[in-house]
This record gives sequence, structure tokens and C-alpha cells, in this order.
Amino acid sequence: MPKPNTGLRLAAVAAACGLLAGCGLESNFALPLDVLPGPEAVRADLTDVRIVVGSKDFTEQIIIGHLTEFLLAAAGADVVDLTNIQGSNSSRQALLSGDIDVQWEYTGTAWVSYLARSTPIPDEREQFEAVREADRANGLEWLDYAELNNTYAFAMRKPVAEELGIKTTSQLAEVIRQDPGQGVFCLETEFISRDDGFPGVQKAYGFSVPPGNVKIFGAGAVYQALANGACAIGEVTTTDGRNLALDLAIIEDDRKFFPQYNVAPVIRTDFLAEHPQLRPILQPLVERLDNETMQRLSARVDVDGADPVEVARDFLLGEGLITLP
Repeated sequence: MPKPNTGLRLAAVAAACGLLAGCGLESNFALPLDVLPGPEAVRADLTDVRIVVGSKDFTEQIIIGHLTEFLLAAAGADVVDLTNIQGSNSSRQALLSGDIDVQWEYTGTAWVSYLARSTPIPDEREQFEAVREADRANGLEWLDYAELNNTYAFAMRKPVAEELGIKTTSQLAEVIRQDPGQGVFCLETEFISRDDGFPGVQKAYGFSVPPGNVKIFGAGAVYQALANGACAIGEVTTTDGRNLALDLAIIEDDRKFFPQYNVAPVIRTDFLAEHPQLRPILQPLVERLDNETMQRLSARVDVDGADPVEVARDFLLGEGLITLP
């Protein structure tokens, strides 16, 4: 059992903060950051083990980073916060170089971007196992993956999707083939030209739309445009909290065109060998993270304006994974 006074230390390392262009937590959070294991937590001891937790710089990643920090702190770890690292490549390099010890990564990102594999694997378990095996050569170990799969999808307003009887992208493609006027899309700038974006999905599902039926938006603006009726169909990511807040219908990618982006904790192999307790401590979080859960947590931040630290703490308290002294 960890010592009763164990808590989440926010001792950011100045040199690392400068290198990684921004640390996450600041000292002005008036929150009860000292935590103990909850009744559902795995009893494993990390007392006084210094662990640097990193994350990328978007809401979902920052929340997951803080969830991880609370769990490790409850087990007694001396946690250093380096969430909110700008850019996937920077966070990856921080893990490889030892500036951080653990972060959560996405299978599709690793496979395509880091491991330079051109063809994603449609089955999520097979994709995970392929990434895990390949990344061992880089001195990294992937723990088990979560159900949470932050991949691309098309979304529609629920009344429109229900009226047209659209639940899958195959059904969407058929509607567009019969009535091209139904195929008005709101897309982000990058998505419109990527092979794993709009050109590829049109080819995979056998439909096409004229240029006038495509409206281009900056990152994130698609959601409000879709909700406001500027288009019938929008490009979204499946775990974004705005899907829930705006009551959007996620259209199933039934041919699994888009890569799988299941998330999993990734730890340097040597660090995990020194501290094998990390695997069972993080497993309850792996088991609880799915798309619906992350939509709710992200919506609290992006829609309601809550702080990610508070959102992470409240979730773990509700799940019985931590308690307050």
C-alpha cells in the first residue's frame, strides 16, 4: 500500500519543459490533488518511483494524461506532469529519448506515421499486435489497447439520417448515387486531399460528388457547420465530445476504410522491466476507455468549459479507482 500522504506532485522539470514547448498542469489549480487507491484500484506499490507522464496537445490526450497521473499517484508514484506536448512527433521523440516515461498512443498513428507502413490493417486486434511487435525494435512496449478508437467518420444530424435511413457509409453512398443533391459535405482542409481521406473513401464506397457539393472548413469548424445545416454530411472524429453535445449521428464505416486508431499506454521497455506494476495499475483504465466515455469527458471540457484535471479526477472517483484523503 502507498503511504497515506502520497499525492500528485506537479514538479515540472525546467529543462524538459523548455525542450518540449509546454508543460501541462500549473500550480494555480485549487483542487484536491492528493489521492489514494479506490476500492476498484489494483493494489500495486510505486511508492516514490519518479514517473514522467506525457501527452499530446488536444483535449482527449490531455484528459487521458491526467487520468494516468492520478492512478499512478494513488499507487505512490512521484508524478511529473509533461502533458500537452505540441505535436505527435515531439511526444514520440520525448518517449524514445526518455524525457517522458509513459504516454498513450494510437495504433493507426504509430503504424502509418512512426513506423512508415503504407497499408493499415482493418482488424483492430491485428493492427494493435502488428504495432506492438514492430515497436519493440524501438525499445517501446505497448500495453493492452482500449476500446476507444479515435478514427475518422462521417456524421449527420440525427433527424436527417433517420429520415433517409442512413446508418452505414454504404447506405450513405447509395443515397448519393440515387440523388447526388443529398451529398453535400463539410470537410476539413487536409481531409479533402489525403488518400486516407475523401478521395480514398469515395473510391472505396463507389460514389462521387461534384466540387460544388464540398465545403471546406478549418479544424473543428465542421461540427458547428453541420449542426447549423450548412451541409448534410460532415467529417468528424469518433470520440469528439461535440458529437454528443450536438446530437449527431455517427455513420458506421462498415467497410472499415479508415485506419484503426485504438489508444493504448506505451512505455519504454527498460522502464517497464524496472516497474512491472505499471501494467496492472493502468489496466482498469484501459478497460474503461471507450468512445462514448471519451465523448462525455471531452464534452465537459470542450462544451462545458471544465478543466481537464477536474474531469479526470471526477471520472476516477466515480469509477472507484481513486479516493480523496
